[in-house]
Amino acid sequence: MLSGKKILLGITGGIAAYKTTFLTRLLVKAGADVKIVLTNSASSFVSPLTLATLSKNEVVSSFVKEENNTTNWNNHVSLGLWADLMLIAPATANTLSKMAHGTCDNLLLATYLSAKCPVFFAPAMDLDMYKHPSTKQSLEKLQEFGNMMIPAESGELASGLHGEGRMAEPENIVAFITEYLSEGLPLKGKKVLITAGPTYEAIDPVRFVGNHSSGLMGFELAKSAANLGAEVVLISGPSHLKVDHTKIKVVRVVSADQMYDATHLEYDDTDIAICAAAVADYKPKSVASQKIKKTSDDLAIDLVKNKDILLALGKKKKNQFLVGFALETQNEIENAKKKLERKNLDGIVLNSMNDKGAGFGKTTNKVTFIDKNSKIKSFELKTKAAVAVDIFNEIIQRLNA
Repeated sequence: MLSGKKILLGITGGIAAYKTTFLTRLLVKAGADVKIVLTNSASSFVSPLTLATLSKNEVVSSFVKEENNTTNWNNHVSLGLWADLMLIAPATANTLSKMAHGTCDNLLLATYLSAKCPVFFAPAMDLDMYKHPSTKQSLEKLQEFGNMMIPAESGELASGLHGEGRMAEPENIVAFITEYLSEGLPLKGKKVLITAGPTYEAIDPVRFVGNHSSGLMGFELAKSAANLGAEVVLISGPSHLKVDHTKIKVVRVVSADQMYDATHLEYDDTDIAICAAAVADYKPKSVASQKIKKTSDDLAIDLVKNKDILLALGKKKKNQFLVGFALETQNEIENAKKKLERKNLDGIVLNSMNDKGAGFGKTTNKVTFIDKNSKIKSFELKTKAAVAVDIFNEIIQRLNA
């Protein structure tokens, strides 16, 4: 949700300023580009050098900057226009009052008054200050102006008292902004279930039957769904890939049977299910309890069919929008359509081993989306992240039809 967002963080002179190092780190980790404006008093509580290191951007605090024997100015108008959103944390009683009344006596306030983007503020002060009528008036005015208040929390305060006025914890600030940005997204309130990666079917304690799937396509689908506002459950077979997103729950499995069970456990309340995993069609009929020794030139392993996850989901489908994947080497469109109909799918994503740059172990893919009405949309070779966006665009079009 914050990936690629330009966030202007304004820090004022309160003890809670020490938390902004962690807040900056969280914003950067979420993919945001962070620039910081300090008031002069804020630098008494938190080091500009620390913040510059964490944000990877210069930290500014005054209108004038002198470097290389020249005098320039920090353009508050440009800063305000640069930002996708502005966050003032901590917002002291002093700064809140100045914001509410248009007082402009430092760079942070000048930038705030120039900002064209949404502005969030996180109050921080002692409990009596927080409840004072003048502070309440400032808070009300700022919200009337369209600014978003991130409510103060209760807890131990710098004065030694315990009560309301403590700045919201950094993770709660990030969650508040993320939730705000998710409003109006097309998959807000939807649950999306995605399977990814290979499955490993044990032969003995050290060997298995598997395939070359990395799981990348499924992981990119999960990130795309989460960025569209969905709550995502990603069920992944063995993969080195990781995802760090508050809206993605990752369930790790190994075998096809484990993936079958995990998928069915999540399916009933799912709105959209995409089976992108490369599930092994067969597994050894029996698994040796000890490592099989090399005693002859030949080794025969009896294989039996795994349960078909996609077919089972299609049979129990109610209101879910169910999408499968088809990796084909010949008669691609025809075979994909047959799979779509046989498994009662709403859509199928076809890719071909004949297309250069597509398939297992690649960072790119070339797909064709086919729906249950035989409407076909083909795409050029793209990164799997871009392919995931295309797939969800096709799904959303059909959900809204």
